[in-house]
Amino acid sequence: MKKGMLLLAMALVCHGVKAQTDTTIVAASDTAGRKTVRIGNILIIKAKDQKGRKYVELTNKDSVKRKVSRVTTNWGILDLGFSNFTDKTDYAQTGSFIQNNPNGPAINGYDFRTRNGKSVNVNIWFFMQKVNLIKQNVNLKYGLGLELNNYRFRSPISFREDGTLPFSGGMTTNQPFVFRDTISFKKNKLAADYLTIPVMLNFTTNNKKGMDFGFSAGVSIGYLYSQRNKQVSEERGKEKSRGDFDMEPFKFSYIGELTLGPVRLYGSYTPKSMFSNQMDFRPYNFGFRLSKF
Repeated sequence: MKKGMLLLAMALVCHGVKAQTDTTIVAASDTAGRKTVRIGNILIIKAKDQKGRKYVELTNKDSVKRKVSRVTTNWGILDLGFSNFTDKTDYAQTGSFIQNNPNGPAINGYDFRTRNGKSVNVNIWFFMQKVNLIKQNVNLKYGLGLELNNYRFRSPISFREDGTLPFSGGMTTNQPFVFRDTISFKKNKLAADYLTIPVMLNFTTNNKKGMDFGFSAGVSIGYLYSQRNKQVSEERGKEKSRGDFDMEPFKFSYIGELTLGPVRLYGSYTPKSMFSNQMDFRPYNFGFRLSKF
């Protein structure tokens, strides 16, 4: 009878173990008279209850703790926020980049004011990875993606890569310049797009899924792959001027994240001007991050 009960229990788990070529079988007894047989991760216990009746207990659970991977990957992260810049320009030293109308006031910082609610930042991260450094609470984060910055101007400022200089009687130049246009625009924006690599140190205080609280801080390096001035007016319709507006090809930024449960915020600040000339615009972004971590 005893052998029959044991054989019956083993038959029940036969299907689960027949594919395991390296299964370990271990038999043991304890002081309570219980006999235990472990076949891989399957446990069979043969014992008696308080009334002396014999029984067989079968446990078909994974008793081996799986090793947690140190690297976690998140694909397709989206940032939605706002773009702006701090203007540190000395407009008396901008040289030929600014072309002023001799019959009007000189261009100054007032002309480069942005429409805050319409100057948007959209970041599309192809992936981000998190490498566990200390007990899932301290991690290294890095990734790769696109930063799309749009600065909407209030004034009719126009950027050109080269061409005929305004207010010059037909003179041309092969250098980029900016001027105050003679018409009004319904939409007037400068777009600067970067291929960016962020690297951050992440601190998480609570690692429960959906209840993380923490922050990240680090740096990013971006390569400028597109710059353009898009304008919409009644007189000219839609216009898009592409080219080199004398912007820096690389952008170094300080970056950060704040995690408050399911809500994730991001921000960045570039301590150096995004222009290569005397224009000193230092961009910053902030907004919401749609991400798993």
